[in-house]
Amino acid sequence: MQLDHIHISLTNQTLVGYCDGLPVCCYGVSTALNGAGEQEGSGCTPRGAHRVRARIGDGQPLGAVFIGRRPTGEVWSQALAEQFPKRDWILTRILWLCGEQVGFNRGGRVDSQRRYIYLHGTGDDQPMGEPLSHGCIRLRNADMLELFERTPVGCSVQIDAH
Repeated sequence: MQLDHIHISLTNQTLVGYCDGLPVCCYGVSTALNGAGEQEGSGCTPRGAHRVRARIGDGQPLGAVFIGRRPTGEVWSQALAEQFPKRDWILTRILWLCGEQVGFNRGGRVDSQRRYIYLHGTGDDQPMGEPLSHGCIRLRNADMLELFERTPVGCSVQIDAH
């Protein structure tokens, strides 16, 4: 069953997927440590209406490592994380978001797409339910894989406090 809408709550640190107006899945997430905000360079998670612009990573293994939206050939492990402690791990799959509100999250210095705001998997050592990202929405790798399989390009995404 494909999703037609995703709602992300910054307050609750949850993602709920909808099909025909009914909730069909719910995942814990981790949004930005710096809170909500749309400004380029802020390290904040942008609010408002978005859509999925691109789906990246189909066919890659669970825990596949991405840099610049390209798989590196690595698969995340605790040992790899210890080897590269400064990396912001983008794993498994990427759903790249595009803002829908001109002047708020689209265009100029507030453009979610140009800020590379994604839904993506993260290391198993990272907690969910706690804001820790650099602006993206992080999910457990298994949850990201399931979400990716259900989410088409163009799916609407609403990010807000409730």
